[in-house]
Amino acid sequence: MGEFVELEAQDGVRMPWNVLPGTKQESSNCVVPVSAIYTPIKPFPNMPVLPYSPLRCRACRSILNPFCTVDFSAKIWICPFCFQRNQFPPHYASISDDNLPAELFSQYTTIEFEDPQTISSSAPSPMIFMFVVDTCMIEEEMAFLKSALSQAIELLHENSLVGLITFGTLVHVHELGFGEITKTYVFKGSKDVSKEQLLEQMGFFLKKPKPPTGVIAGAKDGLSADSISRFLLPASQCEFTLNSVLEELQKDPWPVPPDQRASRCTSTALSVAACLLGACVPGSGARILAFIGGPSTEGLGAIVSKNLSEPIRSHKDLDKDSAPYHHKAVKFYEGLAKQLVHQGHVLDLFACALDQVGVAELKVAVEKTGGLVVLAESFGHSVFKDSLRRIFQSGDHDLGLSSNGIFEVNCSKDIKVQGIIGPCASLEKKGPLCSDTVVGQGNTSAWKMCGLDKATTLCLIFEIAKKDSPDATAQQPSSYQFYFQFLTYYQHSSGQMRLRVTTLSRRWVAGPGSAQDLIAGFDQEAAAVAMARLVSFKMENEAEFDPIRWLDKALIHICARFGDYQKDSPSSFSLSSRLSIFPQFMFHLRRSQFVQVFNNSPDETAYFRVILNRENVANSAVMIQPSLISYSFHSGPEPALLDVAAIAADRILLLDSYFTVVIFHGATIAQWRKAGYHNQPEHQAFAQLLQAPHDDADEIIKERFPVPRLVICDQHGSQARFLLAKLNPSATYNSDSLLPGGDVLFTDDVSFEVFLDHLQRLAVQ
Repeated sequence: MGEFVELEAQDGVRMPWNVLPGTKQESSNCVVPVSAIYTPIKPFPNMPVLPYSPLRCRACRSILNPFCTVDFSAKIWICPFCFQRNQFPPHYASISDDNLPAELFSQYTTIEFEDPQTISSSAPSPMIFMFVVDTCMIEEEMAFLKSALSQAIELLHENSLVGLITFGTLVHVHELGFGEITKTYVFKGSKDVSKEQLLEQMGFFLKKPKPPTGVIAGAKDGLSADSISRFLLPASQCEFTLNSVLEELQKDPWPVPPDQRASRCTSTALSVAACLLGACVPGSGARILAFIGGPSTEGLGAIVSKNLSEPIRSHKDLDKDSAPYHHKAVKFYEGLAKQLVHQGHVLDLFACALDQVGVAELKVAVEKTGGLVVLAESFGHSVFKDSLRRIFQSGDHDLGLSSNGIFEVNCSKDIKVQGIIGPCASLEKKGPLCSDTVVGQGNTSAWKMCGLDKATTLCLIFEIAKKDSPDATAQQPSSYQFYFQFLTYYQHSSGQMRLRVTTLSRRWVAGPGSAQDLIAGFDQEAAAVAMARLVSFKMENEAEFDPIRWLDKALIHICARFGDYQKDSPSSFSLSSRLSIFPQFMFHLRRSQFVQVFNNSPDETAYFRVILNRENVANSAVMIQPSLISYSFHSGPEPALLDVAAIAADRILLLDSYFTVVIFHGATIAQWRKAGYHNQPEHQAFAQLLQAPHDDADEIIKERFPVPRLVICDQHGSQARFLLAKLNPSATYNSDSLLPGGDVLFTDDVSFEVFLDHLQRLAVQ
């Protein structure tokens, strides 16, 4: 794994196959798709930022890179993608073998260009935040939310523009620029409002008449700066007004009968926010932060009726197509997503309630705009409070929020792009690079990323289009390379426009004997993550799709293709060390919350998948197969097998499953702790043993977004289920032998040993 992590540290890319199958047939035999998991704006301390515009190829628009062939005497460079000969411009006249421009240095395969125009232009555009706040909550939740919001407002940069919309039965748009008294514009929750009606009713054309033609778009087109600053003000100017509005904010005053849900018009409020930002600040990278405390029951995006006798849709209802509101709500949010992508704005979602709020329907708008999502049980929970603080904090662990991204891809002519699974939206730029098979956001070679941050990661799925198997003698060895170039044009958090360019080269092989080369370049973690994104995508988009069967068939096929065995002899089966933990990943993926939707609501499943689809390989691998560390008196912290056998009475276990971090005390340790031994000076070693997992958990929590839930539990306690659910059931209530101080799982699930046994039997047939 080491060399793949080094490649990621240079370019932010992990590929399941680092030696690529060279033909279409060969790649379909490989089962795991040819793909790249790429973090477009991952920070690299040694990456140069060049203060000039890049050189582009005349034919294919790709950018000058270390893989170009350069003729220094004739001042010509040959593009590796389309083999076009390009002349260097006059300002490159002094280049030579020992005087190279930075973009030709072999170690700078990833490089950034800063647009000279934006450096010299006036101050960078400020960040814009529109807070959309639900008021249909009990007083206690309202108090938690108000306190979290006022803390967030203190952390805002003083130039950031801020707006506020509150909603319940009605939508209230607060005019923060009117400081004397609080002034709001009210819209009916059950009625959708168009942009024109909104501008008319909010008095945008009182002083400056409405232009007779053309689109209304911000201060340049049709609106006066004064009318915009009534609703969007710099944080330094409106902090007092905003805090006083929040202090006076009451729960929704409309009476709710005891047998009904509150009337909550989430979709109308978000629509008003999108229209207002679209009219005032189009193309600005503004963020809508929606704080929602319950299910939407009013407007086009309602997910359930007001009658409490009608339950909110479950996975079973969605499978049987008996969720009457679901399709209508999804259709509404698809329309909202399209509008936000067109405007360049982001939707961030904070859903804090014991009940579902409609994340499953909202998911499309959050994902296509590159928004963040946080799901918690209450606005008082640390998962919500700490995550919200992380968005606005600056320093080592800031998220590096950037905006207005456009992502483009270029590759060798034998490779086609099927699509991207991840937080982006297709720009529908069709061309010869596009494959006929579409996966995720496909049929394009350019994508819009309205919001992106240091960790945002895309999974690009490719298809090898080369039909014939090459005649080895006729080809030059140099043509055994495929090239890829990823371009990310984005607005850096400092406000400057930048272009990040990553160019990759990978060797390809075909024909007999290629299996060994393919295995040598196989990255098991990246392969597991690509399969997880793919299976989640298929579960959501293909009717009657059976994920377990699909994963099992894929795994059997890979083992049969790349394993060493004699036919029909399971005991002779062995896998190369490059593939040996892939079956383990697949075993845990089959049991994970991405595939097993039982016991999770559609909202939780949608939340898990949104985060899987935007995280890098290391984090996604932890979601699929959690890490387990054991602490005991006999040895320092050491990794333990994710197995029920890891439990012992005199051990502490630390489980990291990404969304939850569990500190689990064995029975003896728990008894000693309850007896207070750690407070006695002669038992200092015990106090240190108890503290060690807490320190390690704090390190994990500090770097992660959304902030994980911390569970501290004891063996045989009710919260121990958070650990037990993730362990391999090697000892169940049916097992004969039981280790003293150990534990058993009450399950009929097969253990990994049995799974592997069946896999070997099927692979050798």
